[in-house]
Amino acid sequence: MSPSLRPVLMDDYAVIARWITSAQACSRWAGPTVTYPFKQNDLPALLAKPQAQSIVLVDANLKIVGYAQFWPRDEQRVHLGRIIVSPAARGKGYGRLLCEQLMQLAITETGLPVLSLRVYRDNPGALHLYQQLGFAEVEVDSNDEVLAMEYKVK
Repeated sequence: MSPSLRPVLMDDYAVIARWITSAQACSRWAGPTVTYPFKQNDLPALLAKPQAQSIVLVDANLKIVGYAQFWPRDEQRVHLGRIIVSPAARGKGYGRLLCEQLMQLAITETGLPVLSLRVYRDNPGALHLYQQLGFAEVEVDSNDEVLAMEYKVK
């Protein structure tokens, strides 16, 4: 079985919580509304967003190797956010698989013509991946620290 997405289960949050080991990592991944340290039991509520779908990527052994969410941003855009790969699984292509499958699921589920995301400018690996996947920079929605990007569905 190849890596695939599935909806997040309550027990998955204990695994995901172990991936976040500092206040900086928490803020960069989850945003300013999630403070560190957090209780793993609180993570589902802390990550809740209206109309958001939370998913995990599992490997061939059904081990969780990634997590992400998507939610409608406006009438034209679905936003991809809180994308994270297990520290132990980084550098093995799971980030690309997670993003490719997340993009397809978000398009299928929402039918919206534009995908959006934000990436820290000092994260060259993620920035390069998003560019390879067809995301373009949207400087007007960006700042010195974070770059907004969009993908137009073909």
